[in-house]
Amino acid sequence: MDIVQTTLLIFIIICLLAMIFVAIYNNFQISLIRIDEAEHNIKNVLTERFNLLDKAREIISNNTDEKKPLEACEKLRSKKLNDVELDNELLPIINEFYTYSSKYPDLKNNEQFMSISFSLDGTESELEAFKKYYNDIITDYNKMVKTFPTNLVALCSKYKKKQYFENKKEN
Repeated sequence: MDIVQTTLLIFIIICLLAMIFVAIYNNFQISLIRIDEAEHNIKNVLTERFNLLDKAREIISNNTDEKKPLEACEKLRSKKLNDVELDNELLPIINEFYTYSSKYPDLKNNEQFMSISFSLDGTESELEAFKKYYNDIITDYNKMVKTFPTNLVALCSKYKKKQYFENKKEN
C-alpha cells in the first residue's frame, strides 16, 4: 500500500466513525425530545386535574354545608412543585373529592359535579398512560447511556442517567 491508499483508508475510517457518532448523537436528541414531550403531557394532565378540583371546590361549597371543601387545593396554588410532588399532593385531594359524593348524595344529581368526576376519571387513565410512556422512554435513554458504544457518545456529550417518574426530583 502506498501513502495515498493509506491516507484514503484512514480518511474513510474517520468518516465512518464520524457518521456513527452523529447517528448515535441524533438518537440521543430524539430521546431527549420524546422525554420533553412526555414531561409536557404529564404537566398538562396534572394542571387539568388541579383546575378540575379547583372548580369542584365552589360546586361543593354551594351544594353542601361544607365551609372550605378541598382546602388543600387552595394551598397548592402558592406552592412551587415539580410534577412528582404535584401528583403526590393531588392524590389525597382527589380522594377527598370522591368522599364528598358519598357523603352528600345530592352532589350526584349535580351535572357540573358529575362532569368533573367523569373528567377526573379520564385524567387518571391519561396520566397513567403518560407516566408509562415517560418511563419507557427513560428506560431506552438509560440503556443508551449505559451500553457500548452509545455510552461513549453519552460520555462525550455529558448525558447522564435520568430518573423514572416515581423517583424523579427536580434540581
